[in-house]
Amino acid sequence: MAKRDYYEVLGVSKNASADEIKKAFRRLAVQYHPDKEGGDESKFKEINEAYEVLKDSDKRQRYDQFGHAGVGGASGSAGGASGFGGYDFGGFQSQNISFDFGDMGLGDIFSSFFGGQSQRQGNRKGRDIETLLELTFEQAVFGVTETIKLNVEAECVHCKGSGAEPGYSLKSCPTCKGRGQVTTATRTIFGNIQQVSTCQTCHGSGKVPEKNCTVCGGKGVKRREQKVELKIPAGIDDGATIRLREYGEAILNGPKGDLFVHIRVRPHKKFTREGDLILSHEDIDMVTAALGGEIKVETVYGPITMKVPAGTQSGTDFKLSNHGVPHIKSSQRGAHIVTIDVKTPTKLTKRQKELLEEFKNNPGKHGFFH
Repeated sequence: MAKRDYYEVLGVSKNASADEIKKAFRRLAVQYHPDKEGGDESKFKEINEAYEVLKDSDKRQRYDQFGHAGVGGASGSAGGASGFGGYDFGGFQSQNISFDFGDMGLGDIFSSFFGGQSQRQGNRKGRDIETLLELTFEQAVFGVTETIKLNVEAECVHCKGSGAEPGYSLKSCPTCKGRGQVTTATRTIFGNIQQVSTCQTCHGSGKVPEKNCTVCGGKGVKRREQKVELKIPAGIDDGATIRLREYGEAILNGPKGDLFVHIRVRPHKKFTREGDLILSHEDIDMVTAALGGEIKVETVYGPITMKVPAGTQSGTDFKLSNHGVPHIKSSQRGAHIVTIDVKTPTKLTKRQKELLEEFKNNPGKHGFFH
């Protein structure tokens, strides 16, 4: 199914200003929030996707020129081939991913030909682990300490990761004679080429147990449940990834892999977030809007009293400084933006109607509510 036009999703024109786009997003986000009665999760996600593009001037320019393909997605399903739709390459740098020539052997051949060593088995480390951690909106704002339970290959307690039965030592590997590497000859178009690779018996250490551990069978690792206590910093955002080095799976004669914790923040029924800003809407009646007054406003830090000046219009934004999301790398906090929605009564008494008619007929020089 083709994606809808992002301007159509937000109900704005292609010439809409950034402020118009922001207000349209806030209104629709409140209307279709999945935790709200009558909400729609699929529409809520569609609205967020559209806003993420149109609020960014560079992304918006690419979208205007190339459509959905210009912002990382094909016009069809997310997994389409064009435009790398649905594929996230952003995490590769932090994972130190490298590429080889697969099973063709060309990487080893040319490496050996020019005097190098194969890297395919070199620098062995344990397997990296990925896990998903879901937080509430408040936990993301204030931070929290969570205990993560993982079922992983961990260091064998019996042999302490050596692979040898306690009381026995390690001896020289019979396959590589203690060198940790083996040399094989490969016939190629260039002639016979010697190829150096990591010994598969000792995995490059040059030593093997005199007697294998009776618990792990000489592997040095055993699968078991492992608990990791993770301190989530205040202000973390949805989609963030925390990397814990050497908290992944263990391996014989090598460092542990890394643990990648992907953060997901559940939507809040009252608040939405934009960077370090918290956004919310408050309803007031038309009398308070016209005459002014004080209203109770809910914030993540508790309810506060906010003054509403006389003549406040629907859609007016009020800024509550220092009531937003904490900055992860500083002690500062963002603001809380409160958008006012003036509610018009649908049922009036006879006397109320008479008073409004009287006001309508005698609005003064500025007109009705102006």
